Amino acid sequence: MANSMSTALPDYDTIIVGAGFAGIGMAIKLDEAKLGDYLLIESGDDVGGTWNWNTYPGVAVDIPSAAYQFSFEQREDWSRTYAPGNELKAYAVHCVDKYGLRPKIRLNTNVVAAEFDSEHSLWRVQTDRAGALTARYLINSVGLLSVPQLPDIDGLDSFDGAIMHTARWDHTQDLTGKRVAVIGTGSSAIQVIPEIAPIVAHLNVFQRTPTWCFPKFDVPLPPAARWAMRLPGVKTLLRLIGQAYVEGTFVIPAQFYTMFPLSKWMAWAARAYLRLQVRDPAVRKKLTPRYPIGCKRPGFHNRYLATFNRRNVTLVTEPIDKITPAAVATVDGASIEVDVLVLATGFKVTDTRDNLPTFTITGVGGRSLARFWDEHRLQAYEGVSVPGFPNLFGIFGPYGYVGGSYFVLIEAQAHHIVRCLTRARRELASRVEITDAANARFFTEMTSRRRRQVFWQGGCQSANSAYFDKHGDVLFRPTSTAELCWRSRRFDLDDYQFTT
Repeated sequence: MANSMSTALPDYDTIIVGAGFAGIGMAIKLDEAKLGDYLLIESGDDVGGTWNWNTYPGVAVDIPSAAYQFSFEQREDWSRTYAPGNELKAYAVHCVDKYGLRPKIRLNTNVVAAEFDSEHSLWRVQTDRAGALTARYLINSVGLLSVPQLPDIDGLDSFDGAIMHTARWDHTQDLTGKRVAVIGTGSSAIQVIPEIAPIVAHLNVFQRTPTWCFPKFDVPLPPAARWAMRLPGVKTLLRLIGQAYVEGTFVIPAQFYTMFPLSKWMAWAARAYLRLQVRDPAVRKKLTPRYPIGCKRPGFHNRYLATFNRRNVTLVTEPIDKITPAAVATVDGASIEVDVLVLATGFKVTDTRDNLPTFTITGVGGRSLARFWDEHRLQAYEGVSVPGFPNLFGIFGPYGYVGGSYFVLIEAQAHHIVRCLTRARRELASRVEITDAANARFFTEMTSRRRRQVFWQGGCQSANSAYFDKHGDVLFRPTSTAELCWRSRRFDLDDYQFTT
């Protein structure tokens, strides 16, 4: 491999940014296609992405374990129907070791910027520890749940007690007997609140918007069930059942709201579950969402709602005014003293400055990807490629994700990218770029088909949903999972320009 910044030969054929499951899956598929000259760069101290960073009490997947794994590497030793976080981290390590990826991974290294060199048709990638690297192709596999969102609350920095975000849990903090405040009631809060409530002196939960919560069929898998999964076809069958469950509980209700009004039945079931779980009618009312199911990510937990029956748990719905050195002050004048602040405030999902992507990308003629998206709305052909940014591909690009298991998306997008790189190798092309016409056609199709999604039927305005970006768009691909997979294998490769 060449190592000179002046040569047309790059250090690597491909640099993959992010060693979560997307990066791992991408690397495996590159090796499978005999495109193994790559480097995988990871900012964390180990592989696993979300499941390496998120270690808060109760962390677990909210998609059935059988569906939350690669189709080509299915485990039969999950301990539960919904895997806990440590098992998912172990699964990531298993995949890395089994497929021999470890020598091609560089940990504890941040990609700071990437700039396309048009003269040599390669990417110049700046890192904080490895210096400058070059690659013919650059693949961004950093997940959407990567950069924690800190709340914009006056006085947050003045708090004298411990502060931690759920995505960066501080295990040196013992919450036993402490007065704890959790800000936020999203997916992470739904998991962590029932875990810490029994040990703290008092827990105040500050809720801006209630979340629809459903029971979770989360049970231990007995040895007999794990033995059965070794039988031919059983693992695949269970994976299909898990995917069908996810499709029926989120994808279809959200993406095809006008065609299949399942949301109304699901809302009735969720309210019935809430009545069974919470005794106080006033608290029940505060926990009842006023927006349709699907406007934001629902929660699945068997103990979250019942936690509000505890005497040491208080649900606070008054907006926060400010944080003082020892308390959280609300707009009604109350001051609630706390020892520890837990920020369950999510991630910068659609932030083009910090998360999408997590580093500066400059394409042809000095074009900034962040500026392009700011001026022209978030868009990417099949959720993978953007015109003006040759040899750049993404796993989690706009209008890629349908809403089901991330593993289905990862495999579909990896297949898309491998098709492009395989043709480039066959034609000895050094430059692969999606055409403006193809990108515009796809973007028009996606925005025209979204009218049947729940997001555009009214009622989502009160959800405070992270799904909406600053342009008012929702970046879910308005299709089924089956269509996503089909298109990744059937899109017209002539939509790309292959330049020798």
